[in-house]
Amino acid sequence: MSTRPRLLPWPSEAGQRCFLVTDDDGNSRLARLADEMEAAQLKAGVELLGHARKMLGDHKVSEGELRFLVKSLCEALGDALRVAESRGGRLLSCADGEPHEGADRAPECERGACE
Repeated sequence: MSTRPRLLPWPSEAGQRCFLVTDDDGNSRLARLADEMEAAQLKAGVELLGHARKMLGDHKVSEGELRFLVKSLCEALGDALRVAESRGGRLLSCADGEPHEGADRAPECERGACE
């Protein structure tokens, strides 16, 4: 079994962070779904960034449109940061095989499925 849980790209129903612990090679159905979701989130962020650049050059854009753009950019940035954290956590490995510590300095495997 993997000793390092994978941060999933979606929150729980309660809005908490969710982790996947698997005993296979990381190619389970849920792991593949998470990979697809991460790819979709990053693609949406790239598309939104292109749209934002066009909007910033248009002096006829309303305040409401800009507010919606900022809200959407914040969501996309949050998604991208979660993907980066998840992928970074999977890349990091300790030489002695210890679990990677999260931002709260507790080993991720001790924090459960959702925090």
